[in-house]
Amino acid sequence: MGVEFYITRADFWADNDDAPITSEEWLGYINSDNELHIDARNGEYFALWSGPSHYEDPWLEWNAGNIYTKWPDTSLYKKMLSIATCLNAHVMDDNGTLYRYESQWEYDPSSDC
Repeated sequence: MGVEFYITRADFWADNDDAPITSEEWLGYINSDNELHIDARNGEYFALWSGPSHYEDPWLEWNAGNIYTKWPDTSLYKKMLSIATCLNAHVMDDNGTLYRYESQWEYDPSSDC
């Protein structure tokens, strides 16, 4: 179990039929960002982020018009905000809470020990 975060254009991430981020947009974004690369072992839209993270392999994946991850650490969350801005989208958790500012989410997975 864990919280999922989405980059979405929808008012609620699961209801995005009218405002999807296309797979082509996602792949285009990845190609323009030298910190992201496709990890084909996990699917054609699964990207690893090489930025500073507490996770060994921080990831983002496109699916059904949204880009998502589980339990982003603070650094990956900030990266998601940046991507959302470029894609004219926003960041939302699985309950529909919008996240607009860097200070709204802080998570260090090493503190769970």
